[in-house]
Amino acid sequence: MNKLDEILQANRNFVSHLPEAFVNYTEAGKIPKRHLAIFTCMDTRLVEFLEPAMGIKRGEVKVIKNAGNSVTGPFEATIRSLVVGIFELGVNEIIVIGHKDCGMSNTSSRTLIKKMLDRGISYEAIQMIEKELEDWVDHFHHPVDNVKMVVQKIRTNPLIPKDVPVHGLLFNPHTGELEVVVEGYLK
Repeated sequence: MNKLDEILQANRNFVSHLPEAFVNYTEAGKIPKRHLAIFTCMDTRLVEFLEPAMGIKRGEVKVIKNAGNSVTGPFEATIRSLVVGIFELGVNEIIVIGHKDCGMSNTSSRTLIKKMLDRGISYEAIQMIEKELEDWVDHFHHPVDNVKMVVQKIRTNPLIPKDVPVHGLLFNPHTGELEVVVEGYLK
């Protein structure tokens, strides 16, 4: 059985034996109850760990994820998601969460490009994104520095209202502990 078939079979089992926590769950809507957006890394160790460690339940926040919780431009996907969250879904506070032991801190654009070329990605395609790739990957050296930089990029983005606090936290994926890196209420 391939991965897609495994997922579809798991879904059929889930739906046919829907856990009580999901039956008629009308409290979870598209508007986050806490009016909060969390921007974090896509690391698998955060799944089903980060939100419970923060006391967050289904329907309470918007969660945005990407590799290394990085922002690369003034209107890239994360900023677009935050703009929709703020202006359409009532988000009035943002928390950027990096984590210890992040794989992005061990990656370089050169290494990534070599792996892409080895897998058949054309050099022409890489040339289209090479500068952005270097700006993104080669500037990530430490999760704490990245959190500070991302908070600053979001806070100073002209599309993000000045009255939206932007906090920065560091998560330990081994213990669940959160550490404040940037306190967004302090300007």
